[in-house]
Amino acid sequence: MSLVYELIDLRSFSNLWYWIALAFTWSRTSHWILGVPWDMVQRARRIGGQAELDFQMMLRINLNRIGYISSVAGTAAVAIAAALLTTLAMLGFGYGVEFCQALFLIAFPMSLVGLMSLRMAHWIDRAGIEGAALHKALTWHRVRVQAIGLTSIFITAMWGMLQNLNISVLH
Repeated sequence: MSLVYELIDLRSFSNLWYWIALAFTWSRTSHWILGVPWDMVQRARRIGGQAELDFQMMLRINLNRIGYISSVAGTAAVAIAAALLTTLAMLGFGYGVEFCQALFLIAFPMSLVGLMSLRMAHWIDRAGIEGAALHKALTWHRVRVQAIGLTSIFITAMWGMLQNLNISVLH
Protein backbone atom coordinates (compact mmCIF):
# COMPACT_ATOMS: atom_id res chain seq x y z
CA MET A 1 0.00 0.00 0.00
CA SER A 2 2.88 2.39 0.66
CA LEU A 3 3.97 1.94 -2.98
CA VAL A 4 0.58 3.29 -4.08
CA TYR A 5 0.99 6.34 -1.86
CA GLU A 6 4.49 6.90 -3.23
CA LEU A 7 3.22 6.77 -6.82
CA ILE A 8 0.27 9.08 -6.16
CA ASP A 9 1.86 12.16 -4.68
CA LEU A 10 -0.80 14.48 -3.28
CA ARG A 11 1.75 17.18 -2.46
CA SER A 12 0.60 19.41 -5.26
CA PHE A 13 2.77 22.48 -4.84
CA SER A 14 5.99 20.51 -5.32
CA ASN A 15 4.59 18.66 -8.33
CA LEU A 16 5.51 19.97 -11.77
CA TRP A 17 2.23 18.67 -13.23
CA TYR A 18 0.23 20.93 -10.94
CA TRP A 19 2.03 24.02 -12.24
CA ILE A 20 1.60 22.86 -15.84
CA ALA A 21 -2.13 22.35 -15.20
CA LEU A 22 -2.38 25.79 -13.58
CA ALA A 23 -0.66 27.48 -16.54
CA PHE A 24 -2.78 25.54 -19.04
CA THR A 25 -6.00 26.41 -17.20
CA TRP A 26 -5.33 30.14 -17.25
CA SER A 27 -4.00 30.07 -20.79
CA ARG A 28 -7.19 28.45 -22.08
CA THR A 29 -9.40 30.65 -19.93
CA SER A 30 -7.90 33.86 -21.28
CA HIS A 31 -8.04 32.57 -24.87
CA TRP A 32 -11.71 31.53 -24.89
CA ILE A 33 -13.78 34.60 -24.00
CA LEU A 34 -17.48 33.74 -23.65
CA GLY A 35 -16.84 30.61 -25.69
CA VAL A 36 -15.24 32.49 -28.59
CA PRO A 37 -11.52 32.09 -29.32
CA TRP A 38 -9.66 35.37 -28.97
CA ASP A 39 -8.05 35.11 -32.41
CA MET A 40 -11.56 35.08 -33.90
CA VAL A 41 -12.39 38.33 -32.09
CA GLN A 42 -9.18 39.92 -33.38
CA ARG A 43 -9.75 38.71 -36.93
CA ALA A 44 -13.32 40.06 -36.89
CA ARG A 45 -12.05 43.44 -35.67
CA ARG A 46 -9.25 43.59 -38.26
CA ILE A 47 -10.90 42.13 -41.35
CA GLY A 48 -14.64 42.55 -40.82
CA GLY A 49 -16.98 41.11 -43.44
CA GLN A 50 -17.39 37.34 -43.22
CA ALA A 51 -15.00 37.11 -40.24
CA GLU A 52 -17.25 39.57 -38.35
CA LEU A 53 -20.36 37.59 -39.26
CA ASP A 54 -18.75 34.33 -38.13
CA PHE A 55 -17.70 35.95 -34.86
CA GLN A 56 -21.17 37.43 -34.25
CA MET A 57 -22.81 34.07 -35.00
CA MET A 58 -20.51 32.11 -32.69
CA LEU A 59 -20.96 34.67 -29.93
CA ARG A 60 -24.75 34.62 -30.35
CA ILE A 61 -24.78 30.80 -30.09
CA ASN A 62 -22.73 30.94 -26.89
CA LEU A 63 -24.76 33.80 -25.39
CA ASN A 64 -27.98 31.85 -26.00
CA ARG A 65 -26.41 28.73 -24.51
CA ILE A 66 -25.16 30.58 -21.42
CA GLY A 67 -28.54 32.27 -20.97
CA TYR A 68 -30.42 28.99 -21.27
CA ILE A 69 -28.16 27.10 -18.87
CA SER A 70 -28.27 29.91 -16.30
CA SER A 71 -32.06 30.12 -16.44
CA VAL A 72 -32.60 26.35 -16.24
CA ALA A 73 -29.85 25.22 -13.87
CA GLY A 74 -28.32 28.43 -12.53
CA THR A 75 -29.49 28.10 -8.94
CA ALA A 76 -28.45 24.46 -8.68
CA ALA A 77 -25.07 25.20 -10.27
CA VAL A 78 -24.39 28.03 -7.82
CA ALA A 79 -25.40 25.84 -4.86
CA ILE A 80 -23.21 22.93 -5.98
CA ALA A 81 -20.25 25.21 -6.75
CA ALA A 82 -20.58 26.94 -3.37
CA ALA A 83 -20.72 23.59 -1.58
CA LEU A 84 -17.66 22.28 -3.44
CA LEU A 85 -15.66 25.46 -2.86
CA THR A 86 -16.59 25.47 0.82
CA THR A 87 -15.60 21.82 1.15
CA LEU A 88 -12.27 22.42 -0.59
CA ALA A 89 -11.56 25.49 1.56
CA MET A 90 -12.42 23.70 4.80
CA LEU A 91 -10.44 20.57 3.98
CA GLY A 92 -7.54 22.53 2.54
CA PHE A 93 -7.08 25.39 4.94
CA GLY A 94 -8.96 24.10 7.98
CA TYR A 95 -7.53 20.58 8.00
CA GLY A 96 -4.32 21.22 6.08
CA VAL A 97 -4.95 18.93 3.08
CA GLU A 98 -2.54 20.32 0.49
CA PHE A 99 -4.33 18.73 -2.47
CA CYS A 100 -7.56 20.55 -1.51
CA GLN A 101 -5.65 23.81 -1.11
CA ALA A 102 -4.26 23.38 -4.61
CA LEU A 103 -7.67 22.64 -6.10
CA PHE A 104 -9.24 25.58 -4.27
CA LEU A 105 -6.56 27.95 -5.55
CA ILE A 106 -7.59 26.99 -9.09
CA ALA A 107 -11.35 26.59 -8.60
CA PHE A 108 -12.11 29.75 -6.63
CA PRO A 109 -10.68 32.25 -9.15
CA MET A 110 -12.21 30.22 -11.98
CA SER A 111 -15.60 30.55 -10.29
CA LEU A 112 -15.09 34.33 -10.18
CA VAL A 113 -14.32 34.29 -13.91
CA GLY A 114 -17.43 32.17 -14.48
CA LEU A 115 -19.64 34.65 -12.62
CA MET A 116 -18.03 37.56 -14.41
CA SER A 117 -18.58 35.85 -17.78
CA LEU A 118 -22.20 35.12 -16.93
CA ARG A 119 -22.75 38.76 -16.03
CA MET A 120 -21.04 39.92 -19.24
CA ALA A 121 -23.12 37.51 -21.35
CA HIS A 122 -26.37 38.78 -19.84
CA TRP A 123 -25.25 42.41 -20.29
CA ILE A 124 -24.33 41.90 -23.96
CA ASP A 125 -27.63 40.11 -24.54
CA ARG A 126 -29.73 42.82 -22.84
CA ALA A 127 -27.88 45.80 -24.29
CA GLY A 128 -27.72 44.31 -27.78
CA ILE A 129 -24.33 45.83 -28.49
CA GLU A 130 -22.55 45.05 -31.75
CA GLY A 131 -19.52 46.02 -33.78
CA ALA A 132 -16.75 48.09 -32.22
CA ALA A 133 -18.58 48.42 -28.89
CA LEU A 134 -18.82 44.63 -28.65
CA HIS A 135 -15.12 44.21 -29.45
CA LYS A 136 -14.26 46.78 -26.78
CA ALA A 137 -16.49 45.05 -24.20
CA LEU A 138 -14.89 41.68 -24.91
CA THR A 139 -11.42 43.21 -24.77
CA TRP A 140 -12.09 44.66 -21.31
CA HIS A 141 -13.62 41.37 -20.21
CA ARG A 142 -10.47 39.57 -21.35
CA VAL A 143 -8.26 42.06 -19.51
CA ARG A 144 -10.24 41.42 -16.31
CA VAL A 145 -9.96 37.64 -16.81
CA GLN A 146 -6.20 37.99 -17.29
CA ALA A 147 -5.94 40.18 -14.18
CA ILE A 148 -7.73 37.53 -12.12
CA GLY A 149 -5.47 34.88 -13.66
CA LEU A 150 -2.30 36.82 -12.94
CA THR A 151 -3.37 37.49 -9.35
CA SER A 152 -4.36 33.85 -8.92
CA ILE A 153 -1.04 32.55 -10.24
CA PHE A 154 0.87 34.97 -8.00
CA ILE A 155 -1.08 34.01 -4.87
CA THR A 156 -0.82 30.30 -5.72
CA ALA A 157 2.94 30.61 -6.28
CA MET A 158 3.44 32.44 -2.97
CA TRP A 159 1.29 29.93 -1.08
CA GLY A 160 3.01 27.02 -2.80
CA MET A 161 6.47 28.35 -1.92
CA LEU A 162 5.38 28.81 1.68
CA GLN A 163 4.08 25.25 1.80
CA ASN A 164 7.28 23.88 0.26
CA LEU A 165 9.42 25.84 2.73
CA ASN A 166 7.37 24.63 5.70
CA ILE A 167 7.58 20.96 4.75
CA SER A 168 10.92 19.35 5.47
CA VAL A 169 12.72 17.47 2.72
CA LEU A 170 13.08 14.53 5.08
CA HIS A 171 9.37 14.48 5.93
